[in-house]
This record gives sequence, structure tokens and C-alpha cells, in this order.
Amino acid sequence: MICVENVSKTYGKQTALASTTLVFQAGATTVLIGPSGCGKSTLLRIIVGLIRPDRGRVLLGAQALTADNAEVMRHGLGYVIQDGGLFPHLTAEENVTLLARFLKRSSEAINQRVTALSDLVQLSRTALSRYPKDLSGGQRQRVGLMRALMLDPAILLFDEPLGALDPITRSELQTQLKNIFTDLKKTVVLVTHDMGEAAYFGDEIVLLREGRIVQQGSLADLLERPVEPYVTDFIRAQRSPLPSFEEPVL
Repeated sequence: MICVENVSKTYGKQTALASTTLVFQAGATTVLIGPSGCGKSTLLRIIVGLIRPDRGRVLLGAQALTADNAEVMRHGLGYVIQDGGLFPHLTAEENVTLLARFLKRSSEAINQRVTALSDLVQLSRTALSRYPKDLSGGQRQRVGLMRALMLDPAILLFDEPLGALDPITRSELQTQLKNIFTDLKKTVVLVTHDMGEAAYFGDEIVLLREGRIVQQGSLADLLERPVEPYVTDFIRAQRSPLPSFEEPVL
């Protein structure tokens, strides 16, 4: 579904992302993990088309992402950032429907989609009438997810969406997101710095350090077959225990 071919990005003398090649399988959840500054968010933003790589290319399906087609190609992507990234001067529902209205979708189709999505993320229509400042962090994140799903994209991209939430809300949303990923069968790329969260969500885990991929594979691969000591050190440094695969990690 997504192919990243020899993509790299530098800022001056600083390498944000070294030459990187990755394939993201359709219908699977791939987690990009690593410490701050490792290149995981840079890679995600290159896939979204918000950052142009210095070299290499990104293919979404069979089509290369370019400066000329990036705006249209983004209509097939759902992008969720921390705290929802909502426009404060729009109500929650206006945030959700902004692109659909810009594309002149019918009012009936928009209303039906909003109803379906509010049921999916368990957010009332009353909450959707409020402005972002009047919503809780968990509600704002649900609105951000609704907005990402509004056009029914094949690909969902998440940049540390749960990092700013309190533990109880985070746990609830982890469970909810996992169920949504399973039910909708979307291709998901999720950025996190938390190994427990990566283990809970990821079919494939990609560990980065200093702009380079250290290891990719399943959780078992990283635990049982680390390619270098850093992999084990990173896992051991996590404060939370790894999940049981039945409950989300706090």
C-alpha cells in the first residue's frame, strides 16, 4: 500500500532521515518507534506529503507522490496528530466536515457520514456542536479521528495521537483504536515513543535511531532476536511493562 524508496532528508548538516526504504503492507498496522529526533515523525510527514524528501520517492498504491499531485493524493490519507490538531474557530462538526464541504459533497452524504463516524468513535452529536476549547482531550482526539476518516481513506497516519492524554483516557482510546483498526482493515502507520503502545498496536514494528532503521519486525523479533544491543536497551528503558496482548498498556 505504501512504498518508501531510498528517501532521505537533511536540514543543513543535520540528518533528519538517512536513506530509507520501507514497504507498508495493506491492511496492516506498522508502528514507527524511537526516541525524540530519531526521524519517525519526519518519515510520517514525508509520506503525508507535508515534507519533500531530498532524495527518493514515496508511492501510494502504484502512484508516486509528487509536488504536483500531493494535494489530491492526500484525499486518500487520514492524518491524525496529537490533541486532534483542530481549528479553534470551527465547531467539532465543522472540523470533521471541512474537506468534504470544500469538495462539495452533498449535505445528505456528509450528514450520514458524520452520524456513522460519531457512532464509530462513540462521540455524541451534542459534543460535535461544541468548539475544541470546550472538549476534553479525549473528545478532541476522537474528533481528529473522525476528520481523518471522513473521506473513507485507505490509509491512516497517526503522529503520537495519545501522548498528551491522561492514563485512563489513553487506555480507553487505545482499546477503541485497536477495535477500529481491526474492523475497518485500513493500512495504518502509527508513530509513538512508547514500546508498550507499539507492541499493542503493531503488526510490524520499525525501531529508528538517529534517522536510521535499527531493526524492523514483530515484537518477538525485537525481543528474541535483537540485531544490536541498542534494541534491548531501548526496550528495557521503557517504564511500562509490555502488554499481555489482551489489555492496552497505560
